[in-house]
Amino acid sequence: MSLEVILKVAIFAGGKGSRLIEETRVRPKPLVEIGNRPILWHIMQHYSTYGHHDFVLGLGYMGDLIKKYISDLCQYNGNLRVDFANRDLYGQPDRDNADVVPHPPWTVDLIDTGQDTMTGGRLARLAPYLGGETFMLTYGDGVSNIDLDALLRFHRSHGKLATMTMVRPLTTFGHLSVREDGLVEGFEEKPKTATDWINGGFFVLEPEVFQAVESVNGDTVMWEEGPLPKLMEMGELMAYLHSGFWYCMDHLADKRRLEEMWKNGDRPWATWENSTRAGHGAFGLRGDGDGAGIGRGGHPGDWVRYKSL
Repeated sequence: MSLEVILKVAIFAGGKGSRLIEETRVRPKPLVEIGNRPILWHIMQHYSTYGHHDFVLGLGYMGDLIKKYISDLCQYNGNLRVDFANRDLYGQPDRDNADVVPHPPWTVDLIDTGQDTMTGGRLARLAPYLGGETFMLTYGDGVSNIDLDALLRFHRSHGKLATMTMVRPLTTFGHLSVREDGLVEGFEEKPKTATDWINGGFFVLEPEVFQAVESVNGDTVMWEEGPLPKLMEMGELMAYLHSGFWYCMDHLADKRRLEEMWKNGDRPWATWENSTRAGHGAFGLRGDGDGAGIGRGGHPGDWVRYKSL
């Protein structure tokens, strides 16, 4: 699963996660667990499966807990040796000279981007750590089995500054077929996916994006409300269609659903457990940038404002 091009991955990990307050009053949303692992770990594992091991996390709310988790994950998984004489702490192989728990080959920059900074400002503050090269971006609360190789190939093919992934989410709501006079003609209980394509995140961006959106960005601006509409107005935003699995952990019910899927072994986002690839496709997306925005979880034409991750 090697790639010719290995990219840095920026992750929004600083929002308050107010719609998941049952969990986020005591931990940041990226540390809410699915299968005894934070959803952040699941996201990073997926990128790492495709060879992208270099992460830049935009921290804010309870960012110290994310720092602690990452440092603990590095130090305390598997065997550990403490050298009191030299005041040193490092991983210790077992007797067969192999770690009991394999460590992911990650490099993680944990960047404080402000407690109240919105996602547009968070990304701008991460720019110095992204190496001035093409990079990937995602949210710290959504999992998917998106083919990152195919996403990157599509991005390279069109030559624009930005690629956004569009998805059709799983839905917990039934669909009704209703005539104009109000007569219900059919009902489908909990169809597998919704009919509309929405913004699922999983971006590929060129470094020139920062300069292109500078005039409409700032610490109080959401990534979806200023920069994305600006890129669309410029004709620099393209959309990649992912028809496979995608799910956002926005509410407690979402966490419970993902937990149940994990428990039952129905976890298509766990790409590190198998090499199956989902179907994919792509299309261009442009607009005038004056009216509709591209809020996460909303299709073009809707304006969905997310105040957390």
